[in-house]
Amino acid sequence: MSPAADLVVFAGPLALRAVDQSGSPQWELRHRCWAGCAGHTDFSEDADDRDHRYANRGSAAFSSDGKTVWAHVHGPLEHDAPDHDRGEEWLVIDAADGTVLARTETQTAAAGSAHVPHPDPGQMGLTIGEGQDGSPLRWGKWDGDALNVHTFGDEDRVLLGVSLSGDHLLTVTHDQDVLAVHLVADGSVVAELNADVIPPHPAVEEDTTDDEAQAFFDYEGGFVDENTLVVGTVESDEEFGTGRHWLVDAVHMQLIDQIAYPFPVPGLPKALGDGTWYTVSNLDQAIHIWAL
Repeated sequence: MSPAADLVVFAGPLALRAVDQSGSPQWELRHRCWAGCAGHTDFSEDADDRDHRYANRGSAAFSSDGKTVWAHVHGPLEHDAPDHDRGEEWLVIDAADGTVLARTETQTAAAGSAHVPHPDPGQMGLTIGEGQDGSPLRWGKWDGDALNVHTFGDEDRVLLGVSLSGDHLLTVTHDQDVLAVHLVADGSVVAELNADVIPPHPAVEEDTTDDEAQAFFDYEGGFVDENTLVVGTVESDEEFGTGRHWLVDAVHMQLIDQIAYPFPVPGLPKALGDGTWYTVSNLDQAIHIWAL
């Protein structure tokens, strides 16, 4: 959704489609099917096919000023030349009319992806999941003419968030054992936190092995403010009871404390960067916004 909430872009299996507040399509950009087939005009043609039902997928996000859309798609695009053999691509698109302003191949084989916007509208993060094969990270910079993409050493990390200042980003390793704060300027690691500092869940039984009891970080987290992170160990906690959320000192990467809520909070914490974060109720009926 655009920052002004007047346009939504859906990243589908065959196309990107922009829709306004009334539901009217504004533009569409078609690309090769994410299921990897030779091509078709309507997804319903192969909806019952297993490869299509469980197809890989891309993603899209607006820049911070809402003027461009960044999209991860399966190339080639519909109007490319017949011999235009391209794999997965990262596009910068004019949000007003769907014109492709810049494009580059990602050199990935995605099962899925997610964008992480930067306060600077000319920058965007892209985290790409390749299943058990890893999670390459891409950082894009577009100056209005050229799109430059940095891999930050092609480290196997999942991008979780960007600080409100835009100076730092947060990642977790693909195996979920190490959080890291990086400089956006060059991707270098400023500080790290290993999951072995997380105490076992209080419901862990005495005969549970150390490996089974060891918590690990979720693929969700972010900056509550410039100096504080909120992260979860919900996935590793679910075998033993309610998942836990944690506050972390983003400067020294030290565990501050477990968050104590006034009532049970399911799911993952999602940071908003302005001193708050939110959670979603168990039946998705309410959003709760929290502050320190």
